[in-house]
Amino acid sequence: MNNPAIEQKLDRMDRIPLANLPTPVYRLGNISKELGREIWIKRDDFTGAEMSGNKVRKLEFSIAQAKKEGADILITAGGIQSNHARATAAAAARLGFESHLVLSVSSAPKAEGNYLIDQLLGARITLLDESEGVTLSAKMEEIALGYREAGRKPYIIPVGASNGIGNFGYLNAVREIARQEEELGVTFDAIVCAAGSGGTYSGLYLGNRLFGLGRRIVGITVCDNKEYFQKVCGTIVDQTLSLLGEAPDEEKAFTFIDGYKGLGYAISKPDELSFIAHVAKTEGIILDPVYTGKAFYGLYRETAKGTFDSCERILFIHTGGQYGLFPKQDQISEVLAGV
Repeated sequence: MNNPAIEQKLDRMDRIPLANLPTPVYRLGNISKELGREIWIKRDDFTGAEMSGNKVRKLEFSIAQAKKEGADILITAGGIQSNHARATAAAAARLGFESHLVLSVSSAPKAEGNYLIDQLLGARITLLDESEGVTLSAKMEEIALGYREAGRKPYIIPVGASNGIGNFGYLNAVREIARQEEELGVTFDAIVCAAGSGGTYSGLYLGNRLFGLGRRIVGITVCDNKEYFQKVCGTIVDQTLSLLGEAPDEEKAFTFIDGYKGLGYAISKPDELSFIAHVAKTEGIILDPVYTGKAFYGLYRETAKGTFDSCERILFIHTGGQYGLFPKQDQISEVLAGV
């Protein structure tokens, strides 16, 4: 860590502590033996229960900004099983905000997993079929306008809290990782995460660059492709730099690996679910089917193929999302019956 000026700027940013930090880091002994490479994991699924996962780090800054602006209702969006939407609803309930979630659907959903928890938390919910031509972003703006006309003060948090403000959550996480490396007496050659909305990767990438750690930051795409994430993460990084009063990043040396989104976002293949079961039985760790299951599957296969041969020690970020397993219980049961 050799950029005290950036650390001071980050410490001055408005933040509401919500996550249980620091989250633990440890070596996966059995997986490491299988791959002949040191594989470590950072348990960001331990940030909380209702607010579990990576989104809480981002919400600490996003909701602080909402409070600063005098908001009384938080509006956000995501898929029907969105971890971010659930975490936002939980944080809103805890902090005295109302919440309104716009959830993408293609058919009438069952009250299960994150969607059930959203309802328990008292969130107002709008179900949206984007195939009808209205985007999640447009619907959030429409809802916000309605609240403003009614005299309310809404604050829109983008999907995944993946923007310049939310990005500070994983700048903080990079500092946390650096401290843990010192405490553990190890250095990670690569840090790997799922790339879903781009915010976690962007924060890790920018923190690595600003703090001069020299780690290889790799995103395994679980939706879209690396060309998409080059654009999205480039925007997020420059937004964050602007908020810090820093010049834009002209290099943007991102590293994304495609090939592991499978049948599409939040759609599981049997081999992905079998891998989740393998990790559970091998390490006692539960991955989720949308993000970490696919991303860790990608890391495992790419390591076996030699992609990470230059890396002695690799850290995987477990971003949470286990509630997403429950809507897939029938599919998982079928897979387990054949394991």
